[in-house]
Amino acid sequence: MGRRKKGDDVSGWVVLDKPDDMTSTHAVSAVRRIFNAQKAGHAGTLDPLASGILPIALGEATKTVPWLMEARKTYLFTIKWGVSTDTQDREGKEVASSPVRPTPEAIGAALLAFIGDIQQVPPQFSAVKVDGERAYDLARSGETVELEPRQVTVYEAELVETDGDLATFRFRSGKGFYIRALVRDLAAKLGAEGHVWRLRRTAVGPFTEADSVTLDALVDLGHKGAASERLKPVETALDDIPALAINGEDAFKLRQGRPIVLLPHVVETLKPQFRDRLIGGVDASRAALALYEGKAVALGDVRAGRFEPSRVFNISD
Repeated sequence: MGRRKKGDDVSGWVVLDKPDDMTSTHAVSAVRRIFNAQKAGHAGTLDPLASGILPIALGEATKTVPWLMEARKTYLFTIKWGVSTDTQDREGKEVASSPVRPTPEAIGAALLAFIGDIQQVPPQFSAVKVDGERAYDLARSGETVELEPRQVTVYEAELVETDGDLATFRFRSGKGFYIRALVRDLAAKLGAEGHVWRLRRTAVGPFTEADSVTLDALVDLGHKGAASERLKPVETALDDIPALAINGEDAFKLRQGRPIVLLPHVVETLKPQFRDRLIGGVDASRAALALYEGKAVALGDVRAGRFEPSRVFNISD
């Protein structure tokens, strides 16, 4: 007989407005305790000094985390010119200084080089693994490691305002983009020194500040037994995936992990919605979400006139 799982069978997304000075892991643990959930995870780490949108998946929603990891993210951040630090943020030790304060015109011109598909070397203080160890652990022990550049994508880059030593920006980027690395490279391009002074993530995929809840507010709702008011359905994170409405018989088959046959006109309706994409390195260009009475039943692929489930959701009413 299998071991009984601890906690309640609760599934969905919490759009947490993470405070600064808190790790993402701590935030996940706090939310999991509030809901007494059996399982929890997050879609994209935020540095402790950063605040903002941290989507937290509970229960069956954890099966959709890889999809949200690929989502576009929006950041509002401030550079403080004059000093660079070893961590590229305000928590680090000063490693260089400069009297250069870039003008708005110079910043605007330099930003053009950081839009589109670009090559970016992750910061020394990052979670990238080197020979099985995290780069930030090696950096803290005094080692300098050679990190390989990666292709990342920036969709929008905007200088919002400048105020003395401070310059505030809004960036919209894809997966794997580091604001601290951007600040390092932008400062170098401008012949200046600078580091991240403030950082806030304002959106992750479909989740925005308007959807979010603070930890204090969630704790208060938990005490009132009303935390579920801030729980979003599992399928909320899959808003850009073609939806396939199915009947009860097909829902039964999919929950058993069996494929279902699709009528030709259904396949033709779905085809224009497919797009090239990789999820966790796997081709998901023909992915669809099967819904029964508006609730997620399975994620899968549409091929040869059939829907083959790859992730089945066991969501209780």
